[in-house]
Amino acid sequence: MNIIEELDKEQMEVVSAKRVLPEFGPGDTVRVNVRVTEGTRTRVQAYEGVCIARNGGGLNQSFTVRKISYGEGVERVFPVYSPMVEGVEVVRRGKVRRAKLYYLRDLRGKSARIVEATTPAPASSTTPSAPTWPPPRRTPPPPRRGQGRRRRVI
Repeated sequence: MNIIEELDKEQMEVVSAKRVLPEFGPGDTVRVNVRVTEGTRTRVQAYEGVCIARNGGGLNQSFTVRKISYGEGVERVFPVYSPMVEGVEVVRRGKVRRAKLYYLRDLRGKSARIVEATTPAPASSTTPSAPTWPPPRRTPPPPRRGQGRRRRVI
């Protein structure tokens, strides 16, 4: 391991000790608490939107959050280990099949929705009864009205 990687690892441990970020990925709706400085005053602002990408690795890791503000799409890139990011809260988990959701930029309204991921249901304690073999024989349904056997007329 070279010196730069060791320094990055130390910095990541320092930042990780101060706050714990939950596991989240593209498709998840997240609320990011960002420290904002206005003049001499500092406050924490919540930025809620859909995470559309995770980029980089190590100390340079970042994620992109997209939201619609007053009808305009707004994207913001947050470095994971930035001191300006106070915390991240996962509002809901999304079910997606892509690592980068850049296609959401072209979609509007309901078509831009992401399906919510469902947690698997716990296994029931009762076991289903064993199937009988051979399976019971089915009787054919009665013929429909007016569509009985056709007979040839000579």
